[in-house]
Amino acid sequence: MPPTTGTKRTDRLPASEDPIMTANGRKSIARSDLERQAWPELSGHALEVLKAHGTERAVAAGEVVWEVGRPDYPLVHLIDADMNIVDRGRDDSIVVTITAGNFTGELGLLMGQHTFFAGVMAGAGRILTVDPAKLRHLVATVPEVSDIVVSAFAARRKLLVEWADGALTIIGDENERTCLGLREYASRNRIPFRFIEHADRAAVDAFAAGRHDLPSRGTVAIVRGGTVLHDPSPLTLAKALGYELLPDVGELFDLVVVGAGPGGLAAAVYGASEGLKTLAIDDTAIGGQAGTSSRIENYLGFPTGISGSELAYLGEIQAIKFGARIAVPHRATGLRKDGDVLEVALESGDEVRARAVVIAAGARYRKLPLSNLTDYEGNGIYYAATELEARYANGTNAVIVGGGNSAGQAAMFLSRHAEHTYIVVRRDGLSETMSDYLSSRIERDPRITLVTQSEVTALRGEGGLTGVTLTHMQTGEKQDIASGALYVMVGAEPNAGWAGGLVRTDEKGFVLTGADADNPSSPFATSEPGIFAVGDIRSGSVKRVASSVGEGSVVVSAVHAWLAGQPGNGPLAAETKKPANKS
Repeated sequence: MPPTTGTKRTDRLPASEDPIMTANGRKSIARSDLERQAWPELSGHALEVLKAHGTERAVAAGEVVWEVGRPDYPLVHLIDADMNIVDRGRDDSIVVTITAGNFTGELGLLMGQHTFFAGVMAGAGRILTVDPAKLRHLVATVPEVSDIVVSAFAARRKLLVEWADGALTIIGDENERTCLGLREYASRNRIPFRFIEHADRAAVDAFAAGRHDLPSRGTVAIVRGGTVLHDPSPLTLAKALGYELLPDVGELFDLVVVGAGPGGLAAAVYGASEGLKTLAIDDTAIGGQAGTSSRIENYLGFPTGISGSELAYLGEIQAIKFGARIAVPHRATGLRKDGDVLEVALESGDEVRARAVVIAAGARYRKLPLSNLTDYEGNGIYYAATELEARYANGTNAVIVGGGNSAGQAAMFLSRHAEHTYIVVRRDGLSETMSDYLSSRIERDPRITLVTQSEVTALRGEGGLTGVTLTHMQTGEKQDIASGALYVMVGAEPNAGWAGGLVRTDEKGFVLTGADADNPSSPFATSEPGIFAVGDIRSGSVKRVASSVGEGSVVVSAVHAWLAGQPGNGPLAAETKKPANKS
């Protein structure tokens, strides 16, 4: 094993407990399983491969190998020197010391994201640097390198999220809509950030420390300790962080996938793994609607269940491993053809170009037809039930509107937080809309009450939701429930309006495919050749995670067949690969 691996160094601990590396004469603290995964031994063969593609050089103590905000920083193997990972936004405090024998980097290196921190040599010695483009090629083509590097990078990103260390600090009111939206964007996209409430003025003042004149109201995002953004949108924040990751103007892809839910991620994984130059975009976060599920228990291979966000994270890592590019948050606003090229217009004013497009934009929960709904969105009304939203159920009754699996999973999860949990459905029960294992648990759980043949007809509260009124659809009987947390998970509204001018849809707005679109070349082919649809957005699809993943993986064969018949056939990817075994 290498000597002491990367260990967190933090001003939150007393000096006597500061886990500084052994080389400084102090004993390293015991590491968690995640930390052990983050700092693996670099095997002989993998190291030899890196040496063959890297550059060895001498470094001096205090030398800055990379600064914050760099999009093209290298992987560094520390041959006989140590490196400090430095947080410029916290007075150059040391986040981690990486000791000789280990390598640097985290998931952003493979994604092309800008650096959170600076890399500064703790002592003189020699290092091996590997250019990021070469590293991505090795990760995609050399399993021994991929197995070690990808697992370590993914674990390190998790650690940064766990430690709340990164290039982003959000200051605001927890229940304010903009603040919640930024925290949701950062949380769902695994962007490490610190959150400070305005009400905690001591913490705000300590963070500002004379460097920033911060307001007492509104939401503020501070990027890399310097740039201050007032009430930014997620896209504005992504640009400031260097996370929007759009391609160069005019760059052409074999495949652009619109939507990064289960179906879109599967298409990105299989597209990239089979040699297609692939880009996936999403308007909110990786995982789509499934990414908001607190626990999925009937997905093959996860007998104890997995959260939707974790499943999406694993899918994202797979796609990146094979060379796919993923850009979030980017909302598609139009789809058109320019000769043999398809162009996807984005809300930002940019566009991405492709030879084939897979529409996997999914469906969104419908909003309740209540006049004062917007008054409470983000301040009592939520459209997801992750850890972020679950905290709002603490100390109050949680009310869930909807009878699908997502609503059932939310009920089981929220019942551990709320005083009591109510599920409100318009039907007589859950048997027609929810998996049996979930509905059976709900019926037996004393913490959950099912309210049938009813709907939410009124909301009340000053400065935030404090109660809802339920009305029985047959009798008109009303029931008032004190609640500060209403979770809306009802219906499915297709997110296909942006493409409707080019592809045909059914009467509900879902995209027609195969024979229904008069294009029997593939069950996923739309009425416009070169455009395919998978997952919840496809008319007649089964609204399940597993079926979306299946469709996303299978559609790539149809994409290959389409590209083979086009001018200049063959993938654009620099390293053309044969289609993988369809396992």
